[in-house]
Amino acid sequence: MFVDSHCHLNFPELRGQLPAIRQAMAEAGVDRALCICTTMEEFDDVHALATQHDNFWATVGVHPDTENLAEPGVQDLVQRARLPRVVAIGETGLDYYGMEDRKGGRSVADLEWQRERFRTHIRAAREVQRPLVIHTRSASADTLAILREEGEDGAGNRAGGVFHCFTETAEVARAALDLGYYISFSGIVTFKNAQDLRDVAAFVPLDRLLIETDSPYLAPVPYRGKVNSPAYVPHVARQLAQVRQMPVEDIAFATSRNFERLFLQQEQAA
Repeated sequence: MFVDSHCHLNFPELRGQLPAIRQAMAEAGVDRALCICTTMEEFDDVHALATQHDNFWATVGVHPDTENLAEPGVQDLVQRARLPRVVAIGETGLDYYGMEDRKGGRSVADLEWQRERFRTHIRAAREVQRPLVIHTRSASADTLAILREEGEDGAGNRAGGVFHCFTETAEVARAALDLGYYISFSGIVTFKNAQDLRDVAAFVPLDRLLIETDSPYLAPVPYRGKVNSPAYVPHVARQLAQVRQMPVEDIAFATSRNFERLFLQQEQAA
């Protein structure tokens, strides 16, 4: 019924609990999940989740905040993206958050390596015709600009993809939608101080909407502050149903259909 379009089941908080997680998913009506890769070093573990379980799929990519680990070229990503049950490139994108604290006082100009890595992922996605899973934090203008520069303009032979764990403004959402991208909401949309985000969630067209947990992070209310799990994604769906004034079953159906259209269409056609 529900699909978690973004989770990290190989992370330490979750990887030892997979049988319990899968049982909880079944009990909550969460029948599928996309397991997201954040480093090349972890790809084999992420891919194994997808090959060992017929309701999991995998991605390949390097998170924009990752440093001092293997840096992929286009063909490194393409080769892995062509493996069975790998359905997307990412997560990738830009993260400028906390320039003073988290990034040691570096400037945006010092993060050119992030922008080059993002371009590498876009080029790989276009070559292999897989969608992008995009992380953007405090960097939406550059994220959108680079997508356009790389030909992701909503027309022609593009990769497409999703802006995951969306926390940006309605203007950014409109721009992403204009490029043909989907918008995914996480447990953040349930937080008390997230009314602006709920307004964006009410605005996004139903046929471009996805739900996710980003587990083990960002557990929705009433589990905020605890370790997150794909079994909690129905709480995101219920919040979206409330702000959009529609039955949660309709959210479940639409987001599941959107997941299939974005991530599984090419696999099913192969």
